[in-house]
Amino acid sequence: MPRPTGRVLTLLELLQSGGIRTVAELADRLGVEGRTVRRYVEQLIDLDVPVESVRGRHGGYRLAPTYRLPPLMLGEDEALAVLLGLVAGRRAGLTAAQHTASETASAKIRRVLPRHLARRLDTLLEALAFTDRPGEFDTPDTPDTAVLLTVADAVRHHRPVSIRYTDRDGRRSERTLHPHGIVAHAGRWYVTGHDARIGEYRTFRLDRIADARTLPGTFDPPAGPDPAQRLVAAFATADYRHEVTVRIHATVEQIRAHLPAAVATLEEHEHEPAAGEDPSVERWRRVELRAERLDWLPPVLAALDRPFVIERPAELRDLVTALADRLTSYARQA
Repeated sequence: MPRPTGRVLTLLELLQSGGIRTVAELADRLGVEGRTVRRYVEQLIDLDVPVESVRGRHGGYRLAPTYRLPPLMLGEDEALAVLLGLVAGRRAGLTAAQHTASETASAKIRRVLPRHLARRLDTLLEALAFTDRPGEFDTPDTPDTAVLLTVADAVRHHRPVSIRYTDRDGRRSERTLHPHGIVAHAGRWYVTGHDARIGEYRTFRLDRIADARTLPGTFDPPAGPDPAQRLVAAFATADYRHEVTVRIHATVEQIRAHLPAAVATLEEHEHEPAAGEDPSVERWRRVELRAERLDWLPPVLAALDRPFVIERPAELRDLVTALADRLTSYARQA
């Protein structure tokens, strides 16, 4: 069933064809009731589209005779960047007024895009999930637009894809993937799905995919956790160079402000809160995570400004001590 936004854009296209359109005609073309047509007309007016109401026996709606949509020439990369920016902005905690502006700006862009491009971008946005808030992490690499749109289309229609992939060690391979979802996580883009070559559920960084090609046939999407949950679980159990365990005396909120769930697991070190006990009180909590490098952790622990004990690895203790020595040296110079 078409979404309301799609019907509003269809209504605009019908009015652009010229002449007066009756409510009954528009309702029939859109597959809705007359009162819904009137609501869609109000939405167009809110978007500054001059829809005129014509009274009388043959009355209905029409666009103002002098109205023309301004030309907007966007390529796939440009349209994708704009619409994803609007999505990220809505997720970044905008105010109600800004949220409305974001919605109307998105609708204005969509209504002047070529149909095939609008459909592909809608497919991507429907396939996309986030594990964190935009802005929590820098984005070092971006995926190829053609790859991103091809994979998103395969996710929506449950189609297998052939991908050329380069892993973190520089090894190249060709794989057949049954893609289940696209996830934005820690500043990077990933596709999760079933790797037909090894018969296992895998996660691939989209910026490391050099080419994606849709293959014939379809597959049944799996039951169970959604792609974002699967991705976070995969990172939690992945084989990294360092396994880190730190005990921190703080509230959950204080810890999560610097070590979000996408990065670290958290558990009570002492006792679970008793019934009626404030769960936000400070107590010792054990934090566990895996990392390829340790150099980013000492500044994070310092920023917490709470007592902590490093259980492992010993190398992290040395890095924290070195940071403390540097800070002490800087303070003495002042």
